[in-house]
Amino acid sequence: MAVDPPRPKALPLKALRAFEAAARHESFVLAAEELAVTPGAIAQQIKTLEIWADCRLFERKARGVRLTEAGLAALPELSAAFDALGTAAQKLRHAGLPGAIRIAALPSVAQLWLSPRLPALRTAFPELLISVTALERPPNLQRESFDLALFFLKDAPKGTHCSLLAEDRLIAVCAPAVAQRLANSDRPSQDALIHDETWHEDWASWLQAAREATGRDLHSGNPRRGPVFSLYSLAVQAAIDGAGLLIGHRPLVAQTIERGRLVEVFGFSLPSDAPLCALSPKDSTENETSSQVIEWLKGSS
Repeated sequence: MAVDPPRPKALPLKALRAFEAAARHESFVLAAEELAVTPGAIAQQIKTLEIWADCRLFERKARGVRLTEAGLAALPELSAAFDALGTAAQKLRHAGLPGAIRIAALPSVAQLWLSPRLPALRTAFPELLISVTALERPPNLQRESFDLALFFLKDAPKGTHCSLLAEDRLIAVCAPAVAQRLANSDRPSQDALIHDETWHEDWASWLQAAREATGRDLHSGNPRRGPVFSLYSLAVQAAIDGAGLLIGHRPLVAQTIERGRLVEVFGFSLPSDAPLCALSPKDSTENETSSQVIEWLKGSS
């Protein structure tokens, strides 16, 4: 009689992926966001992996989780393995769609900086299929199917090449009618301060720097109060409509100022430590199209 012993349980790849993301971020919430699942799903996958491996991978704390020694030991090789898998998948996708480029961008960058340039970009690369996805955070270019990412960044994420597209300066802007009224007054402005959720501290930082540089209080109200918009493009439109004052990120409002729809006021600008950058995978040297698009975008700034 043939002996057919039960085979060991298969390698739980889905659980390994969940663990690697959670360990890399040291957060179930951020891992869930990256993998587009719930934190509860991440916790369940890690529990599955701990049962499979017969060891604990995380210590659950009141303020989050911490890797155990076993988890710390496993993380480097798992990260390298998933990076290699992502690179292989990207090469396979490029082989299947050699004339396509996928761009991820901060919503404000996609709408206000990239979108006006797309017609000219398509003219410059008529055979190129260009798609754009708006994301709040830079994607993992070693894992996700994007060729470029356009974001305001202080530091380039690991595994990426960073190209400077435009320096950023923070300026106060408003509709021409509001600017005219401000020019005729020598008192601090009492106009509403318009905010964007991504850069909600812009006004406080700008007003403090302006006070230190000029010795003047340019606004009399609470710098953290005022209407808040989830999209910067909506905040820009509110400023155009005369709803108040907005901190303009120069690369995003330059064209609007050139067209006379917004006006810079107060004559003070604050340098930003997060310029507009184009990210590409470090190992994407074989993709000449991405490099050519980056150079074109740099020339368009």
